Amino acid sequence: MASASDLAVLQTIFNPTTPFGDIPALDEEEQLKDDDSGFDADVLAQVRELELQGVCAAESGDVRAALERFTEAIRILPERASAYNNRAQARRLQGDTAGALEDLGRSISLSGGAGRTGCQALVQRGLVHRLARREEEAREDFQRAACLGSAFARQQVVNMNPYAALCNSMLAQVINKMRNPELPGARDL
Repeated sequence: MASASDLAVLQTIFNPTTPFGDIPALDEEEQLKDDDSGFDADVLAQVRELELQGVCAAESGDVRAALERFTEAIRILPERASAYNNRAQARRLQGDTAGALEDLGRSISLSGGAGRTGCQALVQRGLVHRLARREEEAREDFQRAACLGSAFARQQVVNMNPYAALCNSMLAQVINKMRNPELPGARDL
């Protein structure tokens, strides 16, 4: 059986655009939990059910109903970050980027930028910033999410680094030439 270090080296060789040390199927974000212990259990159950209904509505294409469910969850328990994060996605689907950013900011604030919801909100806000070509803000959010364990955010940080992209491209070319020495230009190594 290979050690974690061996797996990290193999991952880097076969997937040169991933950050060194990333091991496939090892995404710490999946292990993150939100601390909901401060909320009344009955109220929390009601809010979770509303959020689940909202997610189901959004998945079926009824974004208006999803927004209603998420807004109701926020009305009942405005101190909980998750519903803001979910509503941000519904707002983004409706094209309300400003509203989505507002909800993501509130979600990050309420979660303290920690836990599963904080990590997801940072990634989502980073994506919104990146789509709007606000690269520095996107990089900051991705870096924070990467520190929380998001493999996707780590990948975005690497992709946004022009020096890493150049090095990864050169490394990929070298590896390709080593794998296929009969290709033209492979003897130049």
